[in-house]
Amino acid sequence: MTNAIDARLAELGLTLPDAPAPAANYVPFVQTGNQVYVSGQLPTGPDGLVKGKLGDDLDAEAGAEAAKYCALALLSQARKAAGGDLSKVRVVKLVGFVNSTADFGDQPKVVNGASDLMVSVLGDNGRHARSAVSAASLPFGVAVEIEGIFELL
Repeated sequence: MTNAIDARLAELGLTLPDAPAPAANYVPFVQTGNQVYVSGQLPTGPDGLVKGKLGDDLDAEAGAEAAKYCALALLSQARKAAGGDLSKVRVVKLVGFVNSTADFGDQPKVVNGASDLMVSVLGDNGRHARSAVSAASLPFGVAVEIEGIFELL
């Protein structure tokens, strides 16, 4: 990884986790040409998976924090695809799935946790297109799952 991105991560008090292994019969990412499609990443914080339902036992702020953990895992996968150098990575699109009640409408605020982190770490290369949608449930009862499309520069 480049010194500039290492420095940004340190300034933000962030450490990228090891790229998570798949939890089922799929690969963590697929590269085709200069595009890298990263499978949905779950929010693993210091105490394990962040579980809960937005609008029930979690608020948008807690969901945004969970989305940050997803973003760190996405960056770990992208770094692996880029041979360890995040300066060669641009975020193209994120798709965020928010485990939420039928009346919860702040999915965009939740997924902002991931979007803001990408821009904080990668600068303009972190700006991206995005979707933020509700899900009735997610694997293992997690609060958020986010997948991403990246470009290798």
